[in-house]
Amino acid sequence: MASLAPSEALTYNTVRLECRLSGGRTSTGTAFGFAFLQQEKASVPALVTNRHVVAGAETGTFFLHLADAAGGPKRGSKAPVTLDKFQQRWIPHSEAAVDLCIMPLAPVLHESQARGIAPFFVPLDKSLVPSSSELAALTALEDVVMIGYPIGIWDSHNNMPVIRKGITATHPANDYEGRKEFMIDLACFPGSSGSPVFLFNVGSYAAKDGGTIIGSRIKLLGILYAGPQFTAEGQIQIVDVPTHQTAIAISQIPCNLGMCIRAERLLEFEPVLQGMIEPQE
Repeated sequence: MASLAPSEALTYNTVRLECRLSGGRTSTGTAFGFAFLQQEKASVPALVTNRHVVAGAETGTFFLHLADAAGGPKRGSKAPVTLDKFQQRWIPHSEAAVDLCIMPLAPVLHESQARGIAPFFVPLDKSLVPSSSELAALTALEDVVMIGYPIGIWDSHNNMPVIRKGITATHPANDYEGRKEFMIDLACFPGSSGSPVFLFNVGSYAAKDGGTIIGSRIKLLGILYAGPQFTAEGQIQIVDVPTHQTAIAISQIPCNLGMCIRAERLLEFEPVLQGMIEPQE
């Protein structure tokens, strides 16, 4: 870990979800690791994504990284994990309107270790979730980065996600439309659902009073779950796709805005986990 820059460490936090739905249909999305119920030497590691990402999924596949002999990441490594009854493995948020769900990772990690596989994974934790006072100290315009797999795009050779950069479109401390959400100005496409959105400042950042603070600041602001779109007439165009050309109707156009659930809502899973799972060392 010492050899990884902060931005590099964050890229070992996400996995690309490949879901097989009924009828043979497939979809992709993003999940990220979070350590719940963290104690001094124990936690409950889990994957986090949106409920709609895994809805109807009969099987799901994601790839973990492997650790090298020194305990760091083995570059380009891929350890596939395929699970059946995929949707049923996820715990939905207690409020149906909150598009979040989690899947405890301990069974997957234990099975990998039993097979002699040492996964390398960098889960986030509660220390990265900003407090209400930290949110209030932010300005309306902050730099953010999102890590995930827009339209399923990834570096499959190195098993790495895509990093995108933008700004906050509404103040992260304000409840957008009365919900614990905020908006970002960033190109958000299908496949990015479930992506973690970070406040990411390295070296310096602007203070609320207009001054400059020397230092770094990395916080998990939220989780992307939706993006407003506007519709256009069904104009047929020929577009290049990775394997062949196909005719498609363009009827919905993203407007480069994303809806994010504030990270604090992740902590609402902890009472549920407390009664289900003992923290793992």
